[in-house]
Amino acid sequence: MARLFFALEIPAPVKKGLLNVAAPVAGAKWQHASQLHLTLLFLGNVDRESLPEISSALKELPLAGFELEVRGVGCFGRPETPRNVWAGVCPEPPVVALHGILKERLGHLGFHFEKRPFRPHITLARFRKQRGSVAGVLAAHREGCFGAFLVEEFVLLESTQGGSGSVYTVVERFPLANSLDETADSHQR
Repeated sequence: MARLFFALEIPAPVKKGLLNVAAPVAGAKWQHASQLHLTLLFLGNVDRESLPEISSALKELPLAGFELEVRGVGCFGRPETPRNVWAGVCPEPPVVALHGILKERLGHLGFHFEKRPFRPHITLARFRKQRGSVAGVLAAHREGCFGAFLVEEFVLLESTQGGSGSVYTVVERFPLANSLDETADSHQR
């Protein structure tokens, strides 16, 4: 069994800016650069024998690549007792559309997903029992812009527990239709 989920990878220049959000907050477990991603859909524990069927269901998705900007910082929960701190993305509609197609195609394979509405975000910090206030972090970065990048693919990641948190390994890459006339410079933003 493998613990799997679909995600968008975040380019190094954007990660660098996101790592600067980290501040000393009681109970905060800030993510390392290798842990920063945008979760599209969590599958959970999956038999490896199912991977070819999953891969086949996601070939030739009818979605074009798109530009995504990482902007703003918020939290789930109240700022005084947060569950996590996250960075937002815009525009959200193409990410929500990709999530919807993944959910639809994999639902036909018998997967079941959580009922909460999908809200695209990049988790920056998680909290367990002790939770310090992140009001200062939010005030400092609420309107922050961390960069933009071209989304040309999404990945299937495997999550394993490591000594300093989760370790994510790419299992497979899935390209999106390439209908954007962007230069190679858009990858460097």
